[in-house]
Amino acid sequence: MSKHDKKLEQAARAAWMYYVAGETQQDIAEKLGVSRQVAQRLVALAAEQGLVSVNISHPVAECMSLAQSLQRRYGLDVCQVVPSDGLDSPGIHQMIAVAGAEVMAHTLKQSAPQIIAVGSGRMLRATIDELPTFDRPQHSCVSLIGAIASDGSCTRYDVPLWMAEKTQGRYFILPAPLFADSPDDRTLWCNHRIYRTVTEKAAQANVMFLGIGHIDAGCPLNADGFISDQQVAQLQQQRVVAEMLGHFIGEDGERVSSELDTRLTSVTLGAHTQRNIIAFCGGKEKHRAICAALKGGWISGLVTDEASARAALAQS
Repeated sequence: MSKHDKKLEQAARAAWMYYVAGETQQDIAEKLGVSRQVAQRLVALAAEQGLVSVNISHPVAECMSLAQSLQRRYGLDVCQVVPSDGLDSPGIHQMIAVAGAEVMAHTLKQSAPQIIAVGSGRMLRATIDELPTFDRPQHSCVSLIGAIASDGSCTRYDVPLWMAEKTQGRYFILPAPLFADSPDDRTLWCNHRIYRTVTEKAAQANVMFLGIGHIDAGCPLNADGFISDQQVAQLQQQRVVAEMLGHFIGEDGERVSSELDTRLTSVTLGAHTQRNIIAFCGGKEKHRAICAALKGGWISGLVTDEASARAALAQS
């Protein structure tokens, strides 16, 4: 890499931090190991060289290399890696949201009618927030997961509606709680005509956009009231490290059975998928979950951060 290319590389990294993660020039200086004046010049250089527009058009070479390595190692069709060295989780999540919106836009821009199936969660919500509005009323957005907790409340991260608002298309909600009260109750929910109609439509989806959840005390499923502290502890005893749509995944990437399976109402997923499933996930707390999803072949695409990518590539 030439001296000029290295300078552009550092300017692009500074631009990501400044324009996307909201870091100050002093923060950037500390994290890049340069003076504040140099950090200021790097941000200015990024603007002068046309690297910054609506998005940052010059990729960071290390991130590109990590993305290519992940694609080769795990057979991914799509992979984007954003800078994360020295950043905290909020900054990383914002970067993933911006990069993820670009990946989503490839599907949403198409003029042919698309069925877009969407999970739930904070990361997906943030990513959809970064999307521009598309005039694509021919597209349909289908929910893959119920957003009702055991107390009847709904999570704030029921994101398919937000996706439908971005496309001006139709929105199909999955009419069920994530976990029914009992196996018999699950049967009642899942045999409803509307439930069957929505899941049949989801089975025809051109693409699925999902998050990858981690399992720990205070994780989103726990904090939002879907699983109890006792259930979290039991899942951890079974070496569960990840979940997708309520399907629990062990360290080896394989599905782990639990008593919750008999009450789960979300659309069925499986390891070693042949479907077009793109996940958006990053941050230190997600490293083990991302590794498990990749090992098990649960996804065909991933938007993540540098540290998460390195953790996945370090797996034997």
